[in-house]
This record gives sequence, structure tokens and C-alpha cells, in this order.
Amino acid sequence: MTARKQETESKDKKALRLAETTDVSPKQAKELMKKHGKDSPKVEKEAKNFKAEG
Repeated sequence: MTARKQETESKDKKALRLAETTDVSPKQAKELMKKHGKDSPKVEKEAKNFKAEG
């Protein structure tokens, strides 16, 4: 497995976990992670706010 593929799978798993814990879609989770950082505590807060607003 290439490093790029491993990185993509890791991002997908993190996005899926974020989606499951905050009720945003996996696509929305990926977008939020891209904007706020994949390991940032802010991304989870933003995801919860995003769902509350949407």
C-alpha cells in the first residue's frame, strides 16, 4: 500500500468518526476537516455547530 493511499484511508476514517459522533455527513466532515484541520479540537466543535445551524 502506498503512503498516499494510507493517508487517504486515515483521513476517511477520521472523517467517518467525526460524522458518526456529530451527525454531519461524511462529506461535510471531510470539508470541515479540510478547513479547520483534521486533528484540531476546533473541527469537532465546528461540526457540532454546523449541525445545529443546518
